[in-house]
Amino acid sequence: MRYVPNTEDEVRTMLERIGVPSLESLFSRIPARLRLDRPLALPRGAGEQEVLGALEALARRNACLDTHRYFLGAGVYPHFIPTAIDALASRSEFYTSYTPYQPEISQGTLQTIFEWQTMIAGLTGLDVANASMYDGASATAEAALMAMRVTRRPKVVVSAGLHPHTREVLETYLDGPGGKIVAAARGPDGRSEGVGALVDDETACVIVQNPSFFGVIEDVGDAAKSAHACGALAIVTVPEALSLALLRAPGALGADIVCGEAQSFGVPMSFGGPHLGFLAARERHVRQMPGRLVGETVDARGKRGFVLTLSTREQHIRRDRATSNICTNQGLMLLRATIYLALLGARGLRELAVQNLALAEYARSRIRATPGLELPFSAPVFNEFVVRVADSAPAALARALEAGIVGGLDLAPFAEDLGPAILVCTTELVSRADIDALVAALAGDPR
Repeated sequence: MRYVPNTEDEVRTMLERIGVPSLESLFSRIPARLRLDRPLALPRGAGEQEVLGALEALARRNACLDTHRYFLGAGVYPHFIPTAIDALASRSEFYTSYTPYQPEISQGTLQTIFEWQTMIAGLTGLDVANASMYDGASATAEAALMAMRVTRRPKVVVSAGLHPHTREVLETYLDGPGGKIVAAARGPDGRSEGVGALVDDETACVIVQNPSFFGVIEDVGDAAKSAHACGALAIVTVPEALSLALLRAPGALGADIVCGEAQSFGVPMSFGGPHLGFLAARERHVRQMPGRLVGETVDARGKRGFVLTLSTREQHIRRDRATSNICTNQGLMLLRATIYLALLGARGLRELAVQNLALAEYARSRIRATPGLELPFSAPVFNEFVVRVADSAPAALARALEAGIVGGLDLAPFAEDLGPAILVCTTELVSRADIDALVAALAGDPR
């Protein structure tokens, strides 16, 4: 059998070895009233060809990158993935590995992590980066816990543009340690305002999402100054890692910790996961960092080598003394992102970021010139922005879908005060013609 590899003879041999007469006798301690004495009421099984056909028919019902022009972002971003990434990441040396229980013999995995750390440190403008972050939301929560350990304070101030799902994860993580979350207000231009008034001597950190959930570029420097004035840490969480190739590094703006989601670096959207978080910090906080940290050294023969350093595997999840919830490596996603960054290089990554920005600016110019559409926020953006429509967001998105376009995210569940509004994202996978078609659909133009 394809999924049950043991033959009847092998099953019989195993039963004889353990001294049990039959498979049924293995369940003899379970009361008979709790056991099913008939076959499951399931339809007769189909052949492999029929099953694959049925699954493919179901898959064709999805609106995805292969079938539609795609403008949906909101934390998961569509980007081109070079074929080399699949080819290299699918090598058995990598995809069969779990996590380095005996790390020093896993030199390939450790070198990959070391290279990843180096690249993230460069992109964020900070001293040290780690590995093993699950995703952007949990990385943000880990950063908040880290700040609470450093400052021994319970209060966390968050920007108005923190992703609602990240906010929920943060609340879950901070519930046990007794953390208190306070959110800043959203100003008329889309940026957070009044952050400084919320920071006091109980504040552990200020968390600013940049770009925000609404796509706008926040004033990271001002938020960092407000945090530091009261002895708190400044944390920047980045939902679209590609923006780091174009915007000024958060570390240079005063951030003490930078975390976020790196799915844009060669990791498929995959209906929401698995994805890849990242976290970087200033060197003075390195011993409070969660996850794994790989260092470079030399062995007894003087050859270059890599080792886990400062903490051993899962040392940070010790029952009531736990400092983190990280208990796996996320190594395959990290490998994909590392290959992606190595393929593009610093110059290629910046050129891609510029292309994303240019497409967003073209789309915004078309929206400004189209009756019935409006840009409610004036703050600068990267590749994502809010569009207010004339009728209703569901109707506008339905028109787009009829035209073969996934038009964006209806913001009604997240920001009802914006009225009928849609969050739109433009990446290198769309063209100006695609943007023109989206604008026409959102405006109700029959063309």
